[in-house]
Amino acid sequence: MEMTSTMLKPLYSTPRPLAGEMVPLTLFDRATFDIFVPIMLVYPAPAPSNEALKEGLRRAAAVYPHLAGRLAIDHRGRRCLHINDEGVLVVEATVPVDLSNVLSNSGVLTNTEGLYPAVPLQEEHVGVALLQIKLNRYKCGGLAIGLTAHHHAADGISMSTFLTTWASAVRQGRDFTAPSPFLDRGITALPRSVPAPVFDHQSTEFKGEDPAAPLYKFKNITVRFTAAFVDELKARVGGRCSTFQCLLAHLWKKTTAARGLTPGEFTQVRVAVNCRGRADPPVPMDFFGNMVLWAFPRLQVRDVLCWSYGDVVGAIRDAVARIDGDYIQSFVDFGAVADAQGQELTATAGTMCCPNLEVDSWLGFRFHQVDFGAGPPASFQPPDLPVEGLMVFVPSCLVKGDVDVYMAVAEDHVTAFQQICHYLD
Repeated sequence: MEMTSTMLKPLYSTPRPLAGEMVPLTLFDRATFDIFVPIMLVYPAPAPSNEALKEGLRRAAAVYPHLAGRLAIDHRGRRCLHINDEGVLVVEATVPVDLSNVLSNSGVLTNTEGLYPAVPLQEEHVGVALLQIKLNRYKCGGLAIGLTAHHHAADGISMSTFLTTWASAVRQGRDFTAPSPFLDRGITALPRSVPAPVFDHQSTEFKGEDPAAPLYKFKNITVRFTAAFVDELKARVGGRCSTFQCLLAHLWKKTTAARGLTPGEFTQVRVAVNCRGRADPPVPMDFFGNMVLWAFPRLQVRDVLCWSYGDVVGAIRDAVARIDGDYIQSFVDFGAVADAQGQELTATAGTMCCPNLEVDSWLGFRFHQVDFGAGPPASFQPPDLPVEGLMVFVPSCLVKGDVDVYMAVAEDHVTAFQQICHYLD
């Protein structure tokens, strides 16, 4: 595999937003993991040229200047985002096989090893490119784009918006009309004049010491649920129900059953909640950055297994509903108090292993709009998941309404889960 690397600078057509600023990490930024988040997009031939992709990327990076900046340390010794236009790392590689030879029957890559830029070590995150992209060009002309972005720069909602902007910039070329996203991070974390946290954020979003995650041998699997299956699930729930809610209830039931947990044991799911529209006052939906908190629906095993789908969906809804304006303001006030006391805050981790789960939903992300000019991606997929109990919901690129669920399942539970995952209670 032949490779070249380039650091692409933003191409500004208007005055540079935030030029040179040292933007403090908000509490929402600090509540996310200090990691690069990868995603893979696959395009069959004919795919746009690398030059067109790079030129569009320069224009898109000018719209979202945080992605062309760097993590830095400010005068208080705290991490910030330095909007210094150092650029986006682009690696170009040629792969000496046809794309069709490395795709599964479901249209996803069978092996993504080597298709992403090399992820920096955590202690090296300060000063490296926050957005790194590898353009893997296959012999047939097909393309696999391996992209990683640091989570302190943006959440998944923001990255979805960036990707659609990049695609528009490639399609439109010099006629590109840049959007005007909301870039003021400070507005997401304004404490009251007298901060008054009322919820236990120290042990929910942050922890001083995380317990060691159990060492399960696990396997990454992908399960497809058809649109007809999802419709049947919704009918079981009764009333209005989202695809996400009914599928999560179903998978909570089936994973719990496959794990063979005792009836009195408690199990919970960590569910990401977009807080933009839930804050009081709400934050514009085109805000670029991080504004996600987590709900934790929690039930005893016997209830997960025996309750109706409607009741389990109700427990999920109730937990999500608790992430409201009051909770978000309490979270922001907690951060102000912690900062005033000089308290170091570490994002919570290790909550998804058996008997628990964590779910990330990409169902609302607009990846079908990531069309660089020759059509939407044939597939988009996460890499192998690193921790048992993690699930990612992805809309199928092959059949409208189908959902692919990527899961990390303990090896001892895989057979039992696969036997029951498509059966309705």
